[in-house]
Amino acid sequence: MAKATLSISSKNYSSWSLRGWLLARFAKLDFAELIIPPGDANARKELLLLSPSILVPCLTHNGIRVWDTLAIAEYLNEQKPLSGLLPKQREARARCRSICGEMHSGFSSLRSALPMNLKAHFPGHKIWARAVGDIDRIAVIWRECLRDYGGPYLFGGKRCMADAMYAPVVTRFLTYDVKLDARCSAYAKTIMAMPELQAWIADAKLEHEDIDELDMEF
Repeated sequence: MAKATLSISSKNYSSWSLRGWLLARFAKLDFAELIIPPGDANARKELLLLSPSILVPCLTHNGIRVWDTLAIAEYLNEQKPLSGLLPKQREARARCRSICGEMHSGFSSLRSALPMNLKAHFPGHKIWARAVGDIDRIAVIWRECLRDYGGPYLFGGKRCMADAMYAPVVTRFLTYDVKLDARCSAYAKTIMAMPELQAWIADAKLEHEDIDELDMEF
């Protein structure tokens, strides 16, 4: 029996749930999923960015409860230090933490303009002007990391915390037809090909509950 549970919400809409879930998978943690229905009033507020992300993801492991995606990432790195959630080199670890923190606390315009919706696709979608700066900054982060660490992931040949944090952004870019340069596009394809992400997407497409506010084309 799994010694851990991970509370998550909608696999179609919840980007924070996806981040926490990928982190646990990358760490090879044995865990059971505890699904909070997107129709739950508090879960719905989180998905609509009307309240802080406290309910999901939330990891309970050996009686210890950890919420907030960065806290989960650091906890899993402590529990599974050989899993590669953080790079080995000190400079790379510092940079990884920095870009994860930037994803965690920033890019609010991107979140509002391009909410995660794995079942949708909006070809030729017109991006709000205020979200363009966020998209450009993310592209810079990806290009610089891929250049400096050689790819195919952000910090070299192994998935790490940063790839879990930016994976939902990759899905947003595909949903809303965001145009990327060749290097960023190659990274997006690498992330989309991960078997863990493919399994999550397959489950998302089977969900029956829809949230009208997140299904509309903005």
